[in-house]
Amino acid sequence: QVQLVESGGGLVQAGGSLRLSCAASGRTFPTMAWFRQAPGKERAFVSTINWSGDNTAYSDSVKGRFTISRDNAKNTGYLQMNSLKPEDTAVYYCAVGTRLTLATMRAQGSYDYWGQGTQVTVSS
Repeated sequence: QVQLVESGGGLVQAGGSLRLSCAASGRTFPTMAWFRQAPGKERAFVSTINWSGDNTAYSDSVKGRFTISRDNAKNTGYLQMNSLKPEDTAVYYCAVGTRLTLATMRAQGSYDYWGQGTQVTVSS
């Protein structure tokens, strides 16, 4: 009965910020991640975080601009997106999975459950 519900997407001007939320239900998982898919492109890794939050990873394209976090008491993950660029426009998906290694935490196939996605559109 695991479900992931994403929210916080929308339309924002370049340079602006959005905060995405991923509310999980059913149970908790050691690893939470965000992926995104732009029109006509493959789904791509964005960021991931472990249970305690002391290990995070980011794609090069978002490093320094996005911050991943989680509140385990609320079973909710977050992606704070700052200094947004038009190329950040995509559907953003949250995902959860088991305990992962550094080598596997960036891979889509490592995750067991996925949200429905939320649209982020960044205008020029």
